[in-house]
Amino acid sequence: MAHAVIHVDRVRKTYGQTVAVDEVSFDVHDGEIFGLIGPNGAGKTTTMECVEGLRRPDQGRIAVLGLDPFRDVYQLQERIGVQLQQAHLQKRIKVWEAVHLWATLYRKPVGDGDRLLEQLGLAEKRNAWFMTLSGGQQQRLFIALALINDPEVVFLDELTTGLDPQSRRAIWELVRGIRARGKTVFMTTHLMEEAERLCDRVAIIEHGRIIDVDSPQRLVDRHCPGRTVLLETPAPGAEQCFHGLPNLDEVARDGTHFTINGHGDGFVTDVIQCLAEHQIRVTDFRTVLPTLEDVFLKLTGHSIRD
Repeated sequence: MAHAVIHVDRVRKTYGQTVAVDEVSFDVHDGEIFGLIGPNGAGKTTTMECVEGLRRPDQGRIAVLGLDPFRDVYQLQERIGVQLQQAHLQKRIKVWEAVHLWATLYRKPVGDGDRLLEQLGLAEKRNAWFMTLSGGQQQRLFIALALINDPEVVFLDELTTGLDPQSRRAIWELVRGIRARGKTVFMTTHLMEEAERLCDRVAIIEHGRIIDVDSPQRLVDRHCPGRTVLLETPAPGAEQCFHGLPNLDEVARDGTHFTINGHGDGFVTDVIQCLAEHQIRVTDFRTVLPTLEDVFLKLTGHSIRD
């Protein structure tokens, strides 16, 4: 099993009568992208800030790279990179000024910052003021600042919230690039597609409690094994054929349109084999596979957007 670079054990954090984080436990393994996923207000940011050492939990144990985020704060700061959800810079600071300032704080050559700007597609914006950058460019700059000290672990909190789809996908590629450089990434998001595309493993958090932890695909397989095939065929004997499918749950028909529900990894293949064996001609064929959004709905009883 991969080495745990982050260990969180029974962490609890309250604000008055409000329990923000409730007995949360999980490990983040070396070299993976680990996502803490859940709706706004679920406790994601509070949990991350406890791990980073920005908030002290009321109880529980946290270790990052074998260090205590509070007792070993100065040692740890040299080895981690942090992008905060509410991060902001002075309006009239220039891109190169921000990067050089961060490099100076970490006693790194300013050339390291210039190389990061080049790698993150910000070289042409090095003389631009922060306030003139687009949302995607600002997030690229925050990634550059988080990487300036060549950290072993990178924390990214709701990195693409508010970005357009094109900017979001560009940021995803940058995050994959961080992992490709041998770093460990711990991120929070309420975007299920983002978690599915990026994360090796995720922890689902709701009302401050961890519901389940695993890879996105294993969570889907475990909690939502159903598969749906939508097809159109005028063949008169098609419905009888479909009722003979193994692992079938339901067949619904609307004229020549069929909705075939079943379960198991091989169900879609079984449908295709049935069509081929009976020489059933189809004019439309689509599959509907469950997602992390479906898993969240199954586990919590509501959509993550509710």
